[in-house]
Amino acid sequence: MTLDDVLGFQLLQVRGVTLTVGTLLTALMIVIVGWLVSSAIQRMARRTLAKRSADDNRNLHAVLRLGHYAIMFVASVLAFETLGINLTTLFAAGAIFAIGLGFAMQNVVQNFVSGVILLVERTIRPGDILEMGGEVVQVKELGLRSTLVRTRYEEEMIVPNSLLVVATIKNYTLHDALYRLRTTVGVSYMSDVKAVFAALEETARRFNEPHGHKDPVVLLTGFGTSSVDFEVSIWTDDPWNECKLKSSLNDAVWWALKDAGITISFPQQDVHLDREVVDALRGLANGK
Repeated sequence: MTLDDVLGFQLLQVRGVTLTVGTLLTALMIVIVGWLVSSAIQRMARRTLAKRSADDNRNLHAVLRLGHYAIMFVASVLAFETLGINLTTLFAAGAIFAIGLGFAMQNVVQNFVSGVILLVERTIRPGDILEMGGEVVQVKELGLRSTLVRTRYEEEMIVPNSLLVVATIKNYTLHDALYRLRTTVGVSYMSDVKAVFAALEETARRFNEPHGHKDPVVLLTGFGTSSVDFEVSIWTDDPWNECKLKSSLNDAVWWALKDAGITISFPQQDVHLDREVVDALRGLANGK
C-alpha cells in the first residue's frame, strides 16, 4: 500500500462530503500551525514589550489571549473548509440551537464583551487600585470573562467584567498614583486657632514632603457640639497603604497638638437640674 493509498483512504462520507485520512491530517495540521503561530507571536510580543514601559505591559496577558482566540478561530474556519464542511450551512442549521444557547449564556457573552471593552478603553488595568462597593482592591489579572482582584486583607475576589463596565468604579491609579489622604481632628473651644493651624500645617508639610509640588491643606471645617473641627489632607502616591499612612498621620497630629499644649476635645455634656429636683435630692441625702 502506497502513501497515496493511505492518504486517500476514505473514512466517512456524508451528503457528498468525503472525509479521507489526507484531509483529516491537513485540517489537523492547520490547527497545529495556527497554535504554533499564535505561540510565536506571543513570545515575540513579550520580548518586544518587555523592553518598553511598565504601563505597556499591564494589559499584555489579556491582549495576547484575545489575539490567540482570534488566530485559533481563523485556523478552525480553514480546517472546516479543508474538511469540506460548509460553515454557512452549518451555522444556518444551528441557528435555532444558537438562539436558545444564547439566552442561556447571555451573562457569559455579556462578560466577554465587557472584557473586550475594558481591553480597548484601558480604563482598568492590572496593578490598578480600585474602590468598588466601598472596598479597596488591587487588580491582579484582567481576563476576558472576569477580573481577579485582591483586597487589603489578602483575599482574592473574582469580579465579572460586566460589573466593572456598568458600575461606578473609583480608580485611584488611572492617570497617576497621586491620592489625597484626609484625616480629621477636633480641638477644645478654648484652643488658640492660630496655634492649631500652625501645628497641623507643620505636620502636614512633613508628611507631604515627597510631593512638594502638591501643597497640603488644613481646613477649619466646622463648629461641633464639643469641638472645633479641622481637616488635614496630604498627598501620597501609595493609595494601597492608605490605612498605614493615615495611622501614622493621626499619630503625628496627636503628638503635634500635645507638644503645642492644645487639648483634643472629647464629648462633654452639662446637666442642669431644676430647683425642685435639687431640693428633693438634698432631702434624700439628709434622710428626710
